[in-house]
Amino acid sequence: QVQLVESGGGLVQPGGSLRLSCAASGFTFNIYTLTWVRPPPGKGLEWVSDINDNGDSTPYADSVKGRFTISRDNAKDTLYRQMNSLKPEDTAVYYCALNPKIRGTVDRRAGYWGRGTLVTVSS
Repeated sequence: QVQLVESGGGLVQPGGSLRLSCAASGFTFNIYTLTWVRPPPGKGLEWVSDINDNGDSTPYADSVKGRFTISRDNAKDTLYRQMNSLKPEDTAVYYCALNPKIRGTVDRRAGYWGRGTLVTVSS
């Protein structure tokens, strides 16, 4: 079955960096777009980024553009997410997901989701 195993979260000071990983199995990794999602505290799901099958299309939410980078290694079936210049408002559980959208909007009822990894940005 589809599995998305996340790692790399933790506590970081404002301005710091973290790299998240998402190891995939149970599907043909290199033909699917993957999605990066977060639910900030007290808010609904926020789409962060997508990466297409070969990694040459990576749109980002305005809130993270220029600070976050999504990439993938299809030989390792792994998704990576580099987070730089972190801000307290970036504090959230971060998810990687496969086909998580309904009519173009991320929805927890759709697709497959990792268990998430918590990122806390605080001094």
